Amino acid sequence: MSRDVAPPSGFPPPDHATLGGRRVALAPLAEAVADGYFAEFPDDLERYGDAARAWEIHDTMHCLQWAILDVEGYADLEREMAWLTSVLGSRGFPLERLARNLELAAVVVEARLGAPGAPVAGRLHAAAASVRVSSEPPV
Repeated sequence: MSRDVAPPSGFPPPDHATLGGRRVALAPLAEAVADGYFAEFPDDLERYGDAARAWEIHDTMHCLQWAILDVEGYADLEREMAWLTSVLGSRGFPLERLARNLELAAVVVEARLGAPGAPVAGRLHAAAASVRVSSEPPV
C-alpha cells in the first residue's frame, strides 16, 4: 500500500562537507547508502512511492553532514539525531530503520573515505545506537 508522499522540499541538503580540510561530496555517499537501504527494505519503495529514494538521499545527506560537522567540532550529531528521530517518529517512520540507515552510512563512509572517515563512521554508529535506545518502549 503506497502513501502519497511529496518529494523533499524546504531546506535542501548540503552537497558537500569539509573533513580535515578535504571537500567531501555527500551525494555519492548518500546514493550508496540508499542502495544498501533499499536492498534491505524494498517495501519502503512501495510504502512511500516515487518520493522514497529522494527522501532517503535527502535525509542521509543531512545526517552525513551533521556527522562530519560533529567530528570537526561545529555541530552536535546527537542533538540533530534527537530532532530527526522526533520528526520521523511523529510521522510513523520505523525508527529501527533510521538506526540501520545510520549503520549503513557508517559502513559507506569508512569504505569510501578510509582512515579520515573513521571518526565520522564512529559517530554514525553511536548515533544508531542512540536512536535504538530512544525508540525502545519503556520497561
